Amino acid sequence: MHLLLSLTLLCHVCCTYASTPDSIAPAISHNIWDELLHRHVKTDGFVDYQGMISDSAMLQQYLDVLSAAQPNAGNWSREEKMAFWINAYNAFTVKLIVDHYPVESIKDIKRGIPFVNTVWDIKFISIGGKKYDLNNIEHSILRPDFKDARVHAAINCASYSCPVLRGEAYVPERLDEQLTDAMRRFVNDPLRNRVSAKTAEVSEIFKWFRGDFVREAGSIRSYLNRYANTKLDANGRISYIDYRWKLNDAK
Repeated sequence: MHLLLSLTLLCHVCCTYASTPDSIAPAISHNIWDELLHRHVKTDGFVDYQGMISDSAMLQQYLDVLSAAQPNAGNWSREEKMAFWINAYNAFTVKLIVDHYPVESIKDIKRGIPFVNTVWDIKFISIGGKKYDLNNIEHSILRPDFKDARVHAAINCASYSCPVLRGEAYVPERLDEQLTDAMRRFVNDPLRNRVSAKTAEVSEIFKWFRGDFVREAGSIRSYLNRYANTKLDANGRISYIDYRWKLNDAK
């Protein structure tokens, strides 16, 4: 009887402990990342990777902060979680480039089975005791959990045709404003999208993730018109610009 009671109590303690480690955890500061972005992202959004390399210890310090975090904690707000994962995606992407620099393209960084595994499948990210790749963050967390198509203008794949890397960290208290600004800048960026009343030549991101944009606005046209300075007519033609994977290097 005493043995049974002891086992029951032990099970209760262990089960309670197992169910609560992620329930409450402190939010983190993105100040280090913010400082790095201010230093090394140019006004045109291109990145001074050589500068990032010179500050690699500082970058690693921020990655260590991310790795030690518990972003699934129940006390984290939606904005805290979303800002965390956007910054994590961008910071770990920069880490990939820093570790393999110089490269002509992020796609030149490969591991695993040729033509099957890509750079986005490399599980080099450790957060909260779990391993992730960039695809996990984008397609298993950011897109399905937050269902906000503006995220496509916030994450940066280190390539010329990507929406530019923002020159500041995403922060919970200004996240909605930052995401709206990022999408507006992207849609009106003539290097990546060209929208007029009669035609819209737009990034292939709008083709690849069409469902995300249609879910929010009903059509690609309607989504573009939310942010475009010049609105596309109802019968205006939409075409897609070939994606350029050249590194977004400021050199």
